[in-house]
Amino acid sequence: MGKGPRSDLEAATYPDRAPQYFYPPQPKPWFPWLVPTIFIVDVALFAYTMYVNDCPSTTGIDLCVFPSLGRFSFQPLSQNPLFGPSTTTLELMGALEWRLVVKKGEWWRLFSCIWLHAGAIHLIANMMSLLFIGVRLEQEFGFLKIGLLYVLSGFGGSLLSSLNLQSAMSVGASGALFGMLGAMLSELLTNWTIYSNKVPSNYIFFCKICEQFTHQG
Repeated sequence: MGKGPRSDLEAATYPDRAPQYFYPPQPKPWFPWLVPTIFIVDVALFAYTMYVNDCPSTTGIDLCVFPSLGRFSFQPLSQNPLFGPSTTTLELMGALEWRLVVKKGEWWRLFSCIWLHAGAIHLIANMMSLLFIGVRLEQEFGFLKIGLLYVLSGFGGSLLSSLNLQSAMSVGASGALFGMLGAMLSELLTNWTIYSNKVPSNYIFFCKICEQFTHQG
């Protein structure tokens, strides 16, 4: 028994449906509060260091840089070309010195030196790097991971400085910032095709490398 003619509905052809893919929801970025807090603490500590330094009383107001700032004025550029306090003040505030750490057991300097800066130029350079790198990383990974990375990298940098610079004083957050740079570059290489800040990221890394040839910390 033959089949009758097919109806228009049966004869109609339907395009194949596109396969359905499941895209998991993207995690919501963390709110960055730790990195701005570190920024505020570093700036406040530098201001307090300059207050303790009191260049007009210890050196003479005629020799201080920007004497109109009063006790916040900077040491003569012949003593500190970075517009900052004296080495005596930095040592008092917790700068890293191999002699004090090893012979006097002041191990806390391995941590305290991370929060100090040799001068205004040093502070500005490090804080610009901190904000550029740190805010992005904290949004991605959260405050706990970035906080641990910052402290442990800074501590590791202090250890290396104390071993390799036994006759020099060291301050600054460069060790911590290099740890954050390493994390950022690792993410950059892993997500190269989707990362939008390739040039600025590499530029900051290059600047931090050059910085190490001009000062320590």
